[in-house]
Amino acid sequence: VNDVVMVFAFAPIVAFLLGVTDIVVPWDTLLLSVGLYVMLPLLAGYLTRRSLVAKDGEAGVEAFKSRVQPFSMIGLLVTVVLLFGFQGEVILERPLVIALIAIPLLIQSYGIFFVAYGAARAWGIPFNVAAPCALIGTSNFFELAVAVAISLFGLSSGAALATVVGVLVEVPVMLSLVAFANRTKHWFPAGKSA
Repeated sequence: VNDVVMVFAFAPIVAFLLGVTDIVVPWDTLLLSVGLYVMLPLLAGYLTRRSLVAKDGEAGVEAFKSRVQPFSMIGLLVTVVLLFGFQGEVILERPLVIALIAIPLLIQSYGIFFVAYGAARAWGIPFNVAAPCALIGTSNFFELAVAVAISLFGLSSGAALATVVGVLVEVPVMLSLVAFANRTKHWFPAGKSA
């Protein structure tokens, strides 16, 4: 549902926010970014899951996930290293700017997670629903923001820098929240690992 909302809401929201600042927005770039970075992965995931379920049921999905998991971690690490490599000099030269971008992101991310996770606990929602919902609510879709920022403003722009800092903040934050959720799964009924 989160990805479906992004498919239809991202481009208009970005266009509105950039339009408020009098920045000309090329709609074809926004729509291409949504297609490549939201719709295409969503469709690929849907078709892959449907094929696996048809062939081997849920056991096939679980086996596929366990085979692919190491590659997803490697992809995440490579992405972070490349993003840091492209913006590393600016990040190291301007630590105050980085802090001004990172601190609100940290407050927002941890705040959203703990409000959602706490509400789920108070309502007695099972862990296998509560943890993913809180994590999805916390996610900022920086991968899409990076793609749009680089497409619109270039790799060395301030917009690209802000989104790269967002990714560099979000990755360790999300990993820490997954670890926290897995340590506290006993707070919830029918807990499973996130």
